[in-house]
Amino acid sequence: MSKTQQYDLIIAGAGILGAASAWQYLQRRPGSKVLVIDKESQPASHQTGRNSGVVHAGVYYPPGSLKARYCREGLEQTKAFCQQEYIAWLQCGKLIVATDSAEMSGLAALHSRSHENGLSPQWLDADELKKREPAVKGMAGIFIQETAITDYPAITRSMLTKFENAGGCIQFNREVNEITEREGNILVTCADGQSVAATQFLNCAGLMADRLIAMQGLKTDFRILPFRGEYYQLPEKYNQIVNHLIYPVPDPQLPFLGVHLTRMIDGSVTVGPNAVLALAREGYSWSDVNLKDCWDSFTYKGFWPLAKRFWRSGFNEFQQSLRKSEYLKRVQKYCPQIQLEDLQPYRHGVRAQAVTDSGDLLHDFRFVQTHNSLHVGNAPSPAATSAIPIAKAVVDKLLG
Repeated sequence: MSKTQQYDLIIAGAGILGAASAWQYLQRRPGSKVLVIDKESQPASHQTGRNSGVVHAGVYYPPGSLKARYCREGLEQTKAFCQQEYIAWLQCGKLIVATDSAEMSGLAALHSRSHENGLSPQWLDADELKKREPAVKGMAGIFIQETAITDYPAITRSMLTKFENAGGCIQFNREVNEITEREGNILVTCADGQSVAATQFLNCAGLMADRLIAMQGLKTDFRILPFRGEYYQLPEKYNQIVNHLIYPVPDPQLPFLGVHLTRMIDGSVTVGPNAVLALAREGYSWSDVNLKDCWDSFTYKGFWPLAKRFWRSGFNEFQQSLRKSEYLKRVQKYCPQIQLEDLQPYRHGVRAQAVTDSGDLLHDFRFVQTHNSLHVGNAPSPAATSAIPIAKAVVDKLLG
Protein backbone atom coordinates (compact mmCIF):
# COMPACT_ATOMS: atom_id res chain seq x y z
CA MET A 1 0.00 0.00 0.00
CA SER A 2 1.39 3.39 -1.03
CA LYS A 3 2.07 5.91 1.70
CA THR A 4 -0.48 8.73 2.04
CA GLN A 5 0.99 12.01 0.83
CA GLN A 6 1.07 14.65 3.57
CA TYR A 7 0.47 18.38 2.94
CA ASP A 8 0.13 21.51 5.01
CA LEU A 9 -3.05 22.49 3.14
CA ILE A 10 -5.39 20.79 0.68
CA ILE A 11 -7.79 22.98 -1.32
CA ALA A 12 -10.78 21.42 -3.05
CA GLY A 13 -11.83 23.42 -6.11
CA ALA A 14 -9.80 25.01 -8.91
CA GLY A 15 -12.16 27.87 -9.66
CA ILE A 16 -11.07 31.46 -9.20
CA LEU A 17 -11.55 31.47 -5.42
CA GLY A 18 -9.61 28.25 -4.91
CA ALA A 19 -6.85 29.52 -7.23
CA ALA A 20 -6.65 32.92 -5.51
CA SER A 21 -6.54 31.29 -2.06
CA ALA A 22 -3.81 28.84 -3.09
CA TRP A 23 -1.66 31.57 -4.63
CA GLN A 24 -2.05 33.91 -1.66
CA TYR A 25 -1.42 31.16 0.90
CA LEU A 26 1.99 30.47 -0.59
CA GLN A 27 2.72 34.19 -0.70
CA ARG A 28 2.09 34.29 3.04
CA ARG A 29 3.64 30.91 3.86
CA PRO A 30 6.37 30.26 1.29
CA GLY A 31 7.74 26.75 1.37
CA SER A 32 4.48 25.21 2.56
CA LYS A 33 3.24 22.01 0.92
CA VAL A 34 -0.10 22.92 -0.67
CA LEU A 35 -2.25 20.76 -2.95
CA VAL A 36 -5.21 21.91 -5.09
CA ILE A 37 -7.54 19.14 -6.28
CA ASP A 38 -10.46 19.37 -8.68
CA LYS A 39 -12.78 16.72 -10.08
CA GLU A 40 -12.65 18.22 -13.59
CA SER A 41 -9.84 17.95 -16.14
CA GLN A 42 -9.11 21.68 -16.16
CA PRO A 43 -9.59 24.75 -13.93
CA ALA A 44 -12.56 27.15 -13.98
CA SER A 45 -14.92 24.52 -15.43
CA HIS A 46 -18.11 25.68 -13.75
CA GLN A 47 -19.14 29.04 -12.24
CA THR A 48 -15.82 30.78 -12.95
CA GLY A 49 -15.77 29.76 -16.60
CA ARG A 50 -19.47 30.14 -17.32
CA ASN A 51 -20.28 33.65 -16.16
CA SER A 52 -20.51 36.86 -18.20
CA GLY A 53 -17.03 38.12 -17.37
CA VAL A 54 -18.31 41.31 -15.73
CA VAL A 55 -16.17 42.99 -13.10
CA HIS A 56 -18.79 44.58 -10.87
CA ALA A 57 -18.35 47.97 -9.20
CA GLY A 58 -20.60 47.45 -6.17
CA VAL A 59 -23.85 49.17 -7.14
CA TYR A 60 -26.32 46.83 -5.49
CA TYR A 61 -24.88 45.96 -2.08
CA PRO A 62 -25.69 47.51 1.32
CA PRO A 63 -23.18 50.25 2.17
CA GLY A 64 -20.59 49.03 4.63
CA SER A 65 -21.35 45.35 3.98
CA LEU A 66 -18.65 42.79 3.24
CA LYS A 67 -20.06 42.37 -0.27
CA ALA A 68 -19.78 46.10 -0.98
CA ARG A 69 -16.28 46.35 0.48
CA TYR A 70 -14.94 43.22 -1.20
CA CYS A 71 -16.46 44.29 -4.52
CA ARG A 72 -14.80 47.71 -4.50
CA GLU A 73 -11.47 46.22 -3.40
CA GLY A 74 -11.84 43.37 -5.88
CA LEU A 75 -12.46 45.74 -8.78
CA GLU A 76 -9.20 47.60 -8.17
CA GLN A 77 -7.15 44.50 -7.33
CA THR A 78 -8.46 42.52 -10.31
CA LYS A 79 -7.64 45.43 -12.61
CA ALA A 80 -4.11 45.63 -11.21
CA PHE A 81 -3.64 41.86 -11.58
CA CYS A 82 -4.84 41.92 -15.21
CA GLN A 83 -2.51 44.79 -16.07
CA GLN A 84 0.41 43.04 -14.41
CA GLU A 85 -0.28 39.72 -16.14
CA TYR A 86 -1.36 41.17 -19.52
CA ILE A 87 -4.85 39.69 -19.24
CA ALA A 88 -7.65 41.26 -21.28
CA TRP A 89 -9.47 44.07 -19.48
CA LEU A 90 -11.96 46.66 -20.75
CA GLN A 91 -13.55 49.30 -18.54
CA CYS A 92 -16.65 49.80 -20.70
CA GLY A 93 -19.03 50.93 -17.94
CA LYS A 94 -22.57 49.83 -17.15
CA LEU A 95 -25.95 51.44 -17.85
CA ILE A 96 -28.88 50.45 -15.63
CA VAL A 97 -32.06 51.35 -17.50
CA ALA A 98 -35.59 52.03 -16.25
CA THR A 99 -38.11 51.30 -18.99
CA ASP A 100 -41.32 52.35 -17.21
CA SER A 101 -42.51 54.47 -14.30
CA ALA A 102 -42.66 51.44 -11.97
CA GLU A 103 -38.88 51.04 -12.29
CA MET A 104 -38.00 54.71 -11.72
CA SER A 105 -38.05 54.49 -7.93
CA GLY A 106 -35.79 51.46 -8.04
CA LEU A 107 -33.40 53.30 -10.33
CA ALA A 108 -33.33 56.30 -7.99
CA ALA A 109 -32.55 53.99 -5.06
CA LEU A 110 -29.66 52.43 -6.98
CA HIS A 111 -28.37 55.91 -7.85
CA SER A 112 -28.28 56.82 -4.16
CA ARG A 113 -26.72 53.51 -3.16
CA SER A 114 -24.01 53.91 -5.81
CA HIS A 115 -23.01 57.22 -4.21
CA GLU A 116 -23.03 55.61 -0.76
CA ASN A 117 -20.71 52.89 -2.04
CA GLY A 118 -18.15 55.41 -3.28
CA LEU A 119 -19.03 55.30 -6.98
CA SER A 120 -19.63 58.19 -9.38
CA PRO A 121 -22.96 57.40 -11.06
CA GLN A 122 -24.29 59.67 -13.80
CA TRP A 123 -28.05 60.13 -14.07
CA LEU A 124 -29.26 60.16 -17.68
CA ASP A 125 -32.71 61.29 -18.78
CA ALA A 126 -34.38 59.70 -21.81
CA ASP A 127 -32.71 62.08 -24.30
CA GLU A 128 -29.24 61.64 -22.77
CA LEU A 129 -29.77 57.89 -22.68
CA LYS A 130 -30.67 57.89 -26.39
CA LYS A 131 -27.57 59.89 -27.29
CA ARG A 132 -25.30 57.55 -25.37
CA GLU A 133 -27.00 54.32 -26.48
CA PRO A 134 -29.09 54.79 -29.68
CA ALA A 135 -30.30 51.15 -29.67
CA VAL A 136 -31.57 51.31 -26.07
CA LYS A 137 -35.04 52.51 -25.07
CA GLY A 138 -35.77 53.79 -21.58
CA MET A 139 -37.19 56.57 -19.44
CA ALA A 140 -33.89 57.11 -17.63
CA GLY A 141 -30.66 55.39 -16.72
CA ILE A 142 -27.63 55.59 -14.49
CA PHE A 143 -24.16 55.14 -15.90
CA ILE A 144 -21.55 53.41 -13.72
CA GLN A 145 -18.23 54.10 -15.38
CA GLU A 146 -16.20 51.83 -13.05
CA THR A 147 -17.73 48.54 -14.31
CA ALA A 148 -15.48 46.46 -16.56
CA ILE A 149 -15.21 43.11 -18.36
CA THR A 150 -12.39 40.59 -18.28
CA ASP A 151 -11.46 36.93 -18.79
CA TYR A 152 -11.93 35.09 -15.48
CA PRO A 153 -10.67 31.69 -16.71
CA ALA A 154 -7.45 33.41 -17.84
CA ILE A 155 -7.10 35.04 -14.41
CA THR A 156 -7.62 31.65 -12.76
CA ARG A 157 -5.01 29.96 -14.96
CA SER A 158 -2.53 32.76 -14.26
CA MET A 159 -3.02 32.46 -10.49
CA LEU A 160 -2.55 28.70 -10.64
CA THR A 161 0.63 29.13 -12.67
CA LYS A 162 1.97 31.49 -10.00
CA PHE A 163 0.94 28.94 -7.37
CA GLU A 164 2.80 26.13 -9.15
CA ASN A 165 5.86 28.32 -9.69
CA ALA A 166 5.90 28.93 -5.93
CA GLY A 167 6.01 25.18 -5.28
CA GLY A 168 2.30 24.32 -5.18
CA CYS A 169 0.82 21.14 -6.64
CA ILE A 170 -2.39 20.74 -8.69
CA GLN A 171 -4.17 17.45 -9.42
CA PHE A 172 -7.16 17.27 -11.77
CA ASN A 173 -9.66 14.43 -12.18
CA ARG A 174 -9.67 13.99 -8.39
CA GLU A 175 -13.24 13.91 -7.09
CA VAL A 176 -13.57 14.00 -3.32
CA ASN A 177 -15.54 11.06 -1.92
CA GLU A 178 -14.78 11.18 1.79
CA ILE A 179 -13.39 13.65 4.33
CA THR A 180 -12.38 12.47 7.79
CA GLU A 181 -10.44 13.94 10.70
CA ARG A 182 -7.74 11.69 12.07
CA GLU A 183 -5.09 12.49 14.68
CA GLY A 184 -5.15 16.21 14.01
CA ASN A 185 -5.15 15.71 10.24
CA ILE A 186 -7.78 15.92 7.53
CA LEU A 187 -7.79 12.80 5.37
CA VAL A 188 -9.30 13.32 1.90
CA THR A 189 -10.20 10.20 -0.09
CA CYS A 190 -10.92 10.59 -3.80
CA ALA A 191 -13.04 8.56 -6.20
CA ASP A 192 -9.97 6.66 -7.42
CA GLY A 193 -9.48 5.30 -3.90
CA GLN A 194 -6.32 7.30 -3.28
CA SER A 195 -6.09 9.42 -0.13
CA VAL A 196 -4.14 12.55 0.73
CA ALA A 197 -3.77 14.16 4.15
CA ALA A 198 -3.15 17.68 5.41
CA THR A 199 -2.99 19.71 8.57
CA GLN A 200 -5.68 21.98 7.09
CA PHE A 201 -8.41 21.64 4.47
CA LEU A 202 -10.10 24.42 2.47
CA ASN A 203 -13.37 23.79 0.64
CA CYS A 204 -13.85 26.05 -2.40
CA ALA A 205 -16.04 23.57 -4.27
CA GLY A 206 -18.82 26.01 -5.23
CA LEU A 207 -21.81 24.00 -6.41
CA MET A 208 -20.67 21.02 -4.34
CA ALA A 209 -19.54 22.97 -1.25
CA ASP A 210 -22.39 21.87 1.02
CA ARG A 211 -21.82 18.23 0.14
CA LEU A 212 -18.18 18.43 1.17
CA ILE A 213 -19.31 20.02 4.43
CA ALA A 214 -21.67 17.08 4.98
CA MET A 215 -18.90 14.59 4.12
CA GLN A 216 -16.97 15.89 7.10
CA GLY A 217 -20.01 15.29 9.30
CA LEU A 218 -20.71 18.97 9.90
CA LYS A 219 -24.23 20.33 10.28
CA THR A 220 -25.44 23.49 8.53
CA ASP A 221 -28.70 25.40 8.26
CA PHE A 222 -28.49 25.83 4.47
CA ARG A 223 -28.22 23.87 1.24
CA ILE A 224 -27.03 24.73 -2.26
CA LEU A 225 -29.79 24.91 -4.86
CA PRO A 226 -28.61 25.14 -8.49
CA PHE A 227 -30.10 27.90 -10.64
CA ARG A 228 -29.29 27.78 -14.34
CA GLY A 229 -28.62 31.05 -16.12
CA GLU A 230 -29.37 30.73 -19.82
CA TYR A 231 -27.53 32.98 -22.26
CA TYR A 232 -27.82 33.75 -25.95
CA GLN A 233 -25.26 35.34 -28.25
CA LEU A 234 -26.12 38.01 -30.81
CA PRO A 235 -24.93 37.73 -34.43
CA GLU A 236 -21.61 39.35 -35.29
CA LYS A 237 -23.42 42.24 -37.02
CA TYR A 238 -24.57 43.32 -33.54
CA ASN A 239 -21.10 43.44 -31.96
CA GLN A 240 -21.40 47.25 -31.87
CA ILE A 241 -25.08 47.43 -30.92
CA VAL A 242 -24.21 48.84 -27.48
CA ASN A 243 -21.27 50.83 -26.15
CA HIS A 244 -21.68 49.70 -22.55
CA LEU A 245 -23.16 46.85 -20.52
CA ILE A 246 -26.95 47.30 -20.43
CA TYR A 247 -28.81 46.13 -17.31
CA PRO A 248 -32.47 46.34 -16.28
CA VAL A 249 -33.52 47.54 -12.83
CA PRO A 250 -33.43 44.31 -10.77
CA ASP A 251 -36.01 42.97 -8.35
CA PRO A 252 -34.52 43.84 -4.93
CA GLN A 253 -36.04 40.68 -3.41
CA LEU A 254 -34.00 38.41 -5.68
CA PRO A 255 -30.22 37.93 -5.97
CA PHE A 256 -30.39 37.84 -9.78
CA LEU A 257 -29.74 40.98 -11.83
CA GLY A 258 -32.05 40.23 -14.75
CA VAL A 259 -31.50 39.68 -18.47
CA HIS A 260 -28.85 42.11 -19.70
CA LEU A 261 -26.74 42.85 -22.77
CA THR A 262 -23.08 42.14 -22.11
CA ARG A 263 -20.13 43.15 -24.21
CA MET A 264 -17.81 40.16 -23.92
CA ILE A 265 -14.04 40.42 -23.81
CA ASP A 266 -13.81 38.68 -27.22
CA GLY A 267 -15.85 41.46 -28.85
CA SER A 268 -19.16 39.62 -29.06
CA VAL A 269 -22.40 40.54 -27.27
CA THR A 270 -24.44 38.14 -25.16
CA VAL A 271 -27.98 38.34 -23.79
CA GLY A 272 -28.86 36.89 -20.40
CA PRO A 273 -29.09 35.30 -17.97
CA ASN A 274 -32.46 34.26 -16.69
CA ALA A 275 -32.65 32.05 -13.59
CA VAL A 276 -34.37 28.66 -13.57
CA LEU A 277 -34.00 25.85 -11.06
CA ALA A 278 -31.67 23.29 -12.65
CA LEU A 279 -32.41 19.57 -12.50
CA ALA A 280 -28.77 18.80 -11.71
CA ARG A 281 -26.05 20.57 -9.75
CA GLU A 282 -24.21 20.91 -13.04
CA GLY A 283 -27.32 20.98 -15.21
CA TYR A 284 -26.53 23.23 -18.14
CA SER A 285 -29.62 22.24 -20.15
CA TRP A 286 -33.06 20.76 -19.56
CA SER A 287 -31.69 17.39 -20.69
CA ASP A 288 -29.18 17.38 -17.83
CA VAL A 289 -31.12 15.52 -15.14
CA ASN A 290 -29.59 14.00 -12.02
CA LEU A 291 -32.10 12.14 -9.87
CA LYS A 292 -30.03 12.48 -6.70
CA ASP A 293 -29.71 16.24 -7.22
CA CYS A 294 -33.45 16.55 -7.88
CA TRP A 295 -34.22 14.53 -4.75
CA ASP A 296 -31.88 16.71 -2.68
CA SER A 297 -33.53 19.89 -3.97
CA PHE A 298 -37.19 18.88 -3.77
CA THR A 299 -36.97 17.13 -0.41
CA TYR A 300 -35.04 19.95 1.24
CA LYS A 301 -37.25 21.61 3.84
CA GLY A 302 -36.13 25.08 2.75
CA PHE A 303 -37.20 24.51 -0.87
CA TRP A 304 -40.97 24.63 -0.37
CA PRO A 305 -41.20 27.91 1.60
CA LEU A 306 -38.87 29.40 -1.03
CA ALA A 307 -41.08 28.11 -3.84
CA LYS A 308 -44.20 29.42 -2.11
CA ARG A 309 -42.69 32.88 -1.75
CA PHE A 310 -41.35 33.20 -5.29
CA TRP A 311 -43.63 30.94 -7.32
CA ARG A 312 -44.76 33.75 -9.64
CA SER A 313 -41.26 34.81 -10.62
CA GLY A 314 -40.21 31.15 -10.77
CA PHE A 315 -43.07 30.36 -13.15
CA ASN A 316 -42.16 33.33 -15.35
CA GLU A 317 -38.51 32.24 -15.51
CA PHE A 318 -39.61 28.68 -16.37
CA GLN A 319 -41.91 29.94 -19.12
CA GLN A 320 -39.22 32.18 -20.60
CA SER A 321 -36.76 29.30 -20.57
CA LEU A 322 -39.07 27.04 -22.57
CA ARG A 323 -40.33 29.76 -24.92
CA LYS A 324 -37.68 31.89 -26.57
CA SER A 325 -40.36 34.40 -27.62
CA GLU A 326 -41.09 35.11 -23.95
CA TYR A 327 -37.37 35.53 -23.25
CA LEU A 328 -37.19 37.95 -26.17
CA LYS A 329 -39.84 40.19 -24.60
CA ARG A 330 -37.53 40.88 -21.67
CA VAL A 331 -34.78 41.96 -24.07
CA GLN A 332 -37.02 44.03 -26.33
CA LYS A 333 -38.27 45.95 -23.33
CA TYR A 334 -35.07 48.00 -23.49
CA CYS A 335 -33.60 46.96 -26.87
CA PRO A 336 -36.47 46.58 -29.38
CA GLN A 337 -34.10 46.14 -32.33
CA ILE A 338 -33.29 42.54 -31.39
CA GLN A 339 -35.46 39.89 -33.05
CA LEU A 340 -36.11 36.22 -32.35
CA GLU A 341 -33.62 34.95 -34.94
CA ASP A 342 -30.90 37.07 -33.30
CA LEU A 343 -30.92 34.93 -30.15
CA GLN A 344 -28.26 32.37 -31.05
CA PRO A 345 -27.04 29.49 -28.85
CA TYR A 346 -24.43 30.21 -26.20
CA ARG A 347 -23.07 28.41 -23.16
CA HIS A 348 -25.20 28.41 -20.01
CA GLY A 349 -24.06 28.66 -16.42
CA VAL A 350 -25.31 27.36 -13.07
CA ARG A 351 -25.26 29.50 -9.94
CA ALA A 352 -24.73 27.92 -6.52
CA GLN A 353 -27.47 29.60 -4.50
CA ALA A 354 -27.45 28.84 -0.79
CA VAL A 355 -30.93 28.60 0.75
CA THR A 356 -31.61 28.34 4.48
CA ASP A 357 -33.79 25.76 6.19
CA SER A 358 -36.50 28.42 6.52
CA GLY A 359 -36.47 29.13 2.77
CA ASP A 360 -34.47 32.36 2.78
CA LEU A 361 -31.93 33.14 0.08
CA LEU A 362 -28.48 33.67 1.56
CA HIS A 363 -27.18 36.95 0.17
CA ASP A 364 -23.89 37.09 2.04
CA PHE A 365 -20.84 34.91 2.61
CA ARG A 366 -21.20 31.87 4.83
CA PHE A 367 -18.22 29.99 6.27
CA VAL A 368 -18.18 26.75 8.24
CA GLN A 369 -14.99 26.30 10.23
CA THR A 370 -13.43 23.67 12.48
CA HIS A 371 -9.99 23.56 14.08
CA ASN A 372 -8.37 22.32 10.88
CA SER A 373 -10.91 22.93 8.11
CA LEU A 374 -12.57 25.93 6.49
CA HIS A 375 -15.52 25.56 4.17
CA VAL A 376 -16.68 28.41 1.92
CA GLY A 377 -20.33 27.42 2.08
CA ASN A 378 -21.67 30.41 0.20
CA ALA A 379 -19.72 32.80 -1.98
CA PRO A 380 -22.41 34.80 -3.77
CA SER A 381 -22.02 37.11 -6.73
CA PRO A 382 -19.84 39.12 -7.13
CA ALA A 383 -17.47 36.40 -5.92
CA ALA A 384 -15.42 36.40 -9.15
CA THR A 385 -14.94 40.17 -8.96
CA SER A 386 -14.07 39.90 -5.26
CA ALA A 387 -11.92 36.77 -5.44
CA ILE A 388 -8.65 38.42 -4.40
CA PRO A 389 -9.94 40.15 -1.23
CA ILE A 390 -12.09 37.12 -0.35
CA ALA A 391 -9.01 34.91 -0.69
CA LYS A 392 -7.07 37.22 1.62
CA ALA A 393 -9.83 36.89 4.22
CA VAL A 394 -9.86 33.09 3.76
CA VAL A 395 -6.09 32.88 4.26
CA ASP A 396 -6.39 35.09 7.34
CA LYS A 397 -8.86 32.57 8.78
CA LEU A 398 -6.58 29.64 7.92
CA LEU A 399 -3.53 31.27 9.50
CA GLY A 400 -5.37 32.90 12.38
